[in-house]
Amino acid sequence: MQHVFIIGSRGLPAKYGGFETFVEELVKNKQSQDIQYHVACLSDEEHLTHFNYLSADCFNIRAPKLGPARVIAYDMLAINHGLKLVKDQQIERPIFYILGNTIGAFISRFAKKIHAVGGLLFVNPDGLEWKRSKWSKPVQAYLKYAEKRMAQKADLIISDNIGIEDYIKASYPKVETRFIAYGTDLSQSTLNSKSDRVRTYFDKWQIKEKHYFLIVGRFVPENNYETAIREFMVSESKRDLVIICNHEGNAYFDKLREKTSFDKDKRIKFVGTVYDRDLLNYIRENAFAYIHGHEVGGTNPGLLEALSHTDLNLVLDVNFNKTVAGLSAFYWSKEAGSLCRLINDVDSKYDFTSYGKRAKAVVAENYTWEKIVGEYEDLFLNES
Repeated sequence: MQHVFIIGSRGLPAKYGGFETFVEELVKNKQSQDIQYHVACLSDEEHLTHFNYLSADCFNIRAPKLGPARVIAYDMLAINHGLKLVKDQQIERPIFYILGNTIGAFISRFAKKIHAVGGLLFVNPDGLEWKRSKWSKPVQAYLKYAEKRMAQKADLIISDNIGIEDYIKASYPKVETRFIAYGTDLSQSTLNSKSDRVRTYFDKWQIKEKHYFLIVGRFVPENNYETAIREFMVSESKRDLVIICNHEGNAYFDKLREKTSFDKDKRIKFVGTVYDRDLLNYIRENAFAYIHGHEVGGTNPGLLEALSHTDLNLVLDVNFNKTVAGLSAFYWSKEAGSLCRLINDVDSKYDFTSYGKRAKAVVAENYTWEKIVGEYEDLFLNES
C-alpha cells in the first residue's frame, strides 16, 4: 500500500477552488486500491481528529491565527502529524505531497525528517505566487526565497503547467521536475432557458443568452480586471459585460470604480459569486464570449472551465495561458486598444462553434480528471 500525505490545501470536502478541488477530484476519482490518501484539513475548532471522506483519511489541524503566517504553522503541524502517523502505523516509503511553497523557508528540517523515515518529498509550487500584487514587497521576497528552498529540498517538483515547469527548469537547473496538468469536467449544464433557476437569475440581472461577455475569477489586480473593463468600456459592443467574482466588501472594487468609473456604464454588471455549479455552467455556455485576464499562475481552473463550456474565449497572451488554450482561443495583450479591437472584431460575428469544438477537444485530450488522476497514481506507485 502506497501512503500519500497531502499537505497545503484547506482540506476536504472542497469549499473553495484550486488545490481543494484538485484534492477532492484526486480522491473521488481514485482508480488504484493500492493508494491510501491522508489529507490535512485546516480547522478553527478540531485538532488532530480524523474522519473519512471518499475513503481518504482526513485529519484536522487547528493552526494558530497568526495572520498570513498561519498557513506556515498549518503546514508545519500537518507534516509533524503525518510523520507521527508514519511512525505509529509503521508506514514504509510514504510520500509527502506539499501544495504550495509557503513553508519553504523552514522546509530543510522537515525534508530531513521525511527522508529519515524513508519517505519522499514532492512539491507543487502553485504558479508564481511571489509575483502576486496582493503581497507586499517583503512577503514577495519571502515567497521567492521559499520557492528556491522548496526547489532545493524536494525530491520532485510537480508543475500543473508546461510554462511553470519551464520556469522551474530555467531557474533551478538541478531540480527534478514532472508536468501533470490540472483537470476539469466537460459535463454540460442540465439546465435550459426555461429552467426556474436560469430565468430567476437572468431576470434579476437583466441579461440575455448570447448577449454578454463574461469574466469569472478571483477579484485581484493580477487578473487584469482594470484592463478588461477599460477596454470594454471604449468598445462599440452593445452587449453586457457580466463579472462573476467576490467583489463584495473588497477594497479593490472601490479603487477600480474610482479609476475607471465603470458604474457609469450600464453594460458592466458585477453580479457577485455563483456557487451553483449547474447554473454557472449554463452561464458560461450561453455567454457570447469569455474574457480571461489571468497572468500569474499555472493552469488556471477558470480557463479550463471556459474552454469546456464557452465557444469564444478571449485570452490574455501569456505563456501560461497559451500552453493550455493553444489554437482554440483568440489572444490579446495589455497594450492599450488590444482587447478593445478584439472585442469589436468578434462582436460583429456570430458563429464560433468551430472554436468551441476545438476548445472542448483540447480539454478532452489533455485535461480530464480521469487522465490527470491516472498520471498521479502512476507517479505515486512507481516513484516510491
